[in-house]
Amino acid sequence: MVVRRPFRHLLTAAAAIGLIAVAAPAQAQTPHPGGDRFKRVGYFIQWGIYGRNFHVKDVDTSGAAARLTHVNYAFGNVGADGTCVSADPWADWQRPVPAEQSVDGVADQPGQALAGNLNQLRKLKARHPGLAVLISLGGWTGSGHFSDAVLTPESRGRLAASCVGLWLKGDLPGLPAGTGAGVFDGIDLDWEWPGSEGDAGNVIRPEDKRNFTLFVAELRRQMKAHDPKSQLTAFLPAAEAKIDAGFQVREVFRDLDFATIQGYDLHGSWENRTGHNGNLFTDRRDPNPVKYSVDATVGAYLSRGAPARKIVVGVPAYGQGWTGVASPRDGLYGQATGPAPATWAPGTEDYKILAGKPGKRYRDLRTGTQWLYDGNEFWSYDDPATLLEKAAYIRLKGLGGSMMWSLDQDDAKASLTSALHKILR
Repeated sequence: MVVRRPFRHLLTAAAAIGLIAVAAPAQAQTPHPGGDRFKRVGYFIQWGIYGRNFHVKDVDTSGAAARLTHVNYAFGNVGADGTCVSADPWADWQRPVPAEQSVDGVADQPGQALAGNLNQLRKLKARHPGLAVLISLGGWTGSGHFSDAVLTPESRGRLAASCVGLWLKGDLPGLPAGTGAGVFDGIDLDWEWPGSEGDAGNVIRPEDKRNFTLFVAELRRQMKAHDPKSQLTAFLPAAEAKIDAGFQVREVFRDLDFATIQGYDLHGSWENRTGHNGNLFTDRRDPNPVKYSVDATVGAYLSRGAPARKIVVGVPAYGQGWTGVASPRDGLYGQATGPAPATWAPGTEDYKILAGKPGKRYRDLRTGTQWLYDGNEFWSYDDPATLLEKAAYIRLKGLGGSMMWSLDQDDAKASLTSALHKILR
């Protein structure tokens, strides 16, 4: 391990060590107090039950559930008809879960009304009172119809009503009314992105910015009418150009319980030069014309009127990687020939795999980063030590907490989730 000598940001690392010492003792398998000072959000991916073989039960057995305040279930979709729909009903509520994959060890029975991930989330909440579960809507590949769905007052009202009906009231297609009630405690909006480019083919309009604000207000109104305690959150981008194109920050935050902000994919294997996936502070070595960092993103939202206590910082449980990197030094900002090979998709790899990958590791406390370079492959990823530094930053800045994408990418001991929990409680 090579550690770059820190300068002014050494205070943050030292604070992390001090905060660990004064943090309250860990509480294993105990209810989450409703008054938790910091949010600790983790995303559970719906499709993880397939190839990844990661189930709701694993959120419990790893210890992650006892250290989270929120689980965001990703994703529900906005359909072409402008209403909320399931992206995968089989995974959501139809699949019979066997005993070995069940939170309580009890298999789903033939003919029971609610099965699948939703029933397992209900069981997870029973084991961890106070753990909130939110349905996340959209995502990178599921945001194509948002713009049409929020275009008029009538369409906004219809979309909001369908989301409340499907996910909060639990009126699942083909099942008795209310079968899915009580699974979700709120809704997380992940429209990527209003007013600016996202996935290929997404509809984008200049009006998206104002319409997003109006939809958030309408959704809040209908959610409050259904259950005043229901929570409304959103995932927001890092780039200032995307913030300004799509979000009336001050107005939107008024109707949100909190928002998670993008703290990863600041650089990635779509570029031909290596960089940091989620650096905490701006790197003076960065040769790019726009120098991203978590701290810069936080500052962008604060300057536009977001309350600090409602800003929840996103952290990655995966790394960005490049191959064909020839560098006489540590590989950072070196030219690459393409994405590094990986388990699920070129250029991105889970923390649990990167932690055991051979190569020389470098750490820079000034930027809150770690990376691995073996003379050919370069991987930028967070480990427990970098997350301690980020958690200390969140606490010292008076921010709302942390969010991690995604729980399946952490190791079997929930090492990343645990690192955040040590400080943010």
